[in-house]
Order: sequence, then structure tokens, then C-alpha cells
Amino acid sequence: MAKPNAYIKGSIERARKEIEDSMGEDFLSELERLFLISRQVMSGKIRAERKTRKRGSGIEFAEHREYVPGDDFRSIDWNLYGRLEKLFVRLYEEEEDLPVYTMFDVSNSMAEGNPVKMTHAFRLASALTYVVLAHLDRATMIPFSGPMELNPPGRGKGRMFKLFHILKQTELGGVTDLAAASRSFVFRRPRRGTVILISDFLTTAGYEEAINLLRYHKYKVIVIQTMSPQEINPKLVGDLELYDVETGEMKSVTVTSGLLKAYKQELDSFINGIRTFCQDRSIPYFFTPSDEPLEDIMLGLFRKGGFLK
Repeated sequence: MAKPNAYIKGSIERARKEIEDSMGEDFLSELERLFLISRQVMSGKIRAERKTRKRGSGIEFAEHREYVPGDDFRSIDWNLYGRLEKLFVRLYEEEEDLPVYTMFDVSNSMAEGNPVKMTHAFRLASALTYVVLAHLDRATMIPFSGPMELNPPGRGKGRMFKLFHILKQTELGGVTDLAAASRSFVFRRPRRGTVILISDFLTTAGYEEAINLLRYHKYKVIVIQTMSPQEINPKLVGDLELYDVETGEMKSVTVTSGLLKAYKQELDSFINGIRTFCQDRSIPYFFTPSDEPLEDIMLGLFRKGGFLK
């Protein structure tokens, strides 16, 4: 078991080095170029399309909520108190931009592939976050494998430096637990907005609960699935020892053309299952191999209208 553990550790360190090597001026210049492309493709409609109503201190009444310590006494509805003898506060609506939370998987399985899936996910999450920040909206990046910390959204392109710094301090690896990640996210009660979920979705626990939980709490969800070229079209043959970096299981297999055909059928079924799950719920879904150029996947997101719409 020591050898597989050493392999996982080496893969995580390789992914970390690739990610940290990306945090330079060349990558920021690439992000700025992608932002300029997004302006042309989106035709300046982002801010007009991404206004929402939030409950706050505006002038339009929304509803009542039971008083909790810390609420403004001026918001208490004393007429309602006179009838029910319980304290309620009046909530109002005001316009505010939707924040964008880009969650990207940094679990063990994401450290696999050539190019590494985790690096691809980081670069894509960075590009999406940068475009939102450059359009003067609020955004953040959240690495996860299971329960995670919430990096609050901010404004301005300079925010990227802080997000990069946070990521450098983040522990990478672990077993994918999408449901635990979603629960820890909604538990912290971030403002409603758009959640972009980037993962290979290779988890025995499934993905349905995680996505449904986000939707139940009124977040708009965008799903981006990434797989490595080696996973999509494996070049394996003969007797092999295969190690599952997520479950820790070791299996001896004899790879034949028939086995590869069955694997391809299972993989297609897995990917189509996620795609169908999303389509049935009007959730934008995108698939991107880890070797797809960043500009190509970003243009696909912009042109299909699933991003920031």
C-alpha cells in the first residue's frame, strides 16, 4: 500500500506545482485577453441580464421574518406584534448583482491525467472568475474535495491575487464528496447567486444530492465536467494492477479489446447520465477534456449562453 500512497502524493505535488506555475504574469495576460473576447461575444449584456432582487433595505416590501437578536429594531413590525405578541421584522427588496461562486474539484482523482485535470479545472475556474470580476461583478473561487471553507466573493480584477494566495495555502487531494461540499457551502449561507461546479464527478457517492441541494437553496447551477484524454480513450493492454485513487482499492485486470469496449460504453453512459440529469432540470452542462485549449472552452461557454445569463 505504500507504493500507491506515494504515487498519490507525487500526483498531488505535480498538480500543485503546475497550478502555482500558472499564477504568473503570462497567465494573467491570457485571462485579460479572454475577458476582452468575452466583451465582444457577450455584447455588454452581462450586467443587464444578471440583476436580481435581494431582501434588504430597499423600498418594496417582501415578507416578514421572525426576529432574531441582532436585527435592527427599526425593522420590527409593531402592528403585527400587537396581534400575535411575537416579534417579526419586515424584509424589503432591492436590486443587487448576483455573485458567482466557482467551485472546482481538487480531489485525488483530479490530480490524474496528462494534462492534469486539476490544473485544467484551476485554469478554467480562474478564467471564469476573472471575467466576472473584470465585468465589475462579485465572484470567488472555491477549491474543494469534501467540506470546504468559503472564500467570500469580492470585486475587481485585483481580487485574483488574493484568491491565488488562498489557493497556495489550500490542502489539495482527498476523496471526492460532492454532497459534503454542497452542504458546507449552503451551511455558511452565502448570498444567492450562480454556482459553477467543475469536477470529473468520479465519486461513488454520486452527484445528484449535491446539485439538488444547491438548487433547493435557490442557487443557479452550472455544471462543467472534465476528463483526461487517458480516461476518455485509454491506451492500455495486457495484465495490469490498477489502483483507485478515490477508494483505495487495487484490482488486477487483463485489458483486452472487449474490456476496453465495455469501459467505453460505461464511460459514455456515465457522462450521458450527468448530461441528462442536468438537461432535465434546465441546468447548463458542459464537457471539456483536460487537453482542450482554455480559449476554446471559454468561447463555447459564452456562445452557448449558459454562463452568466
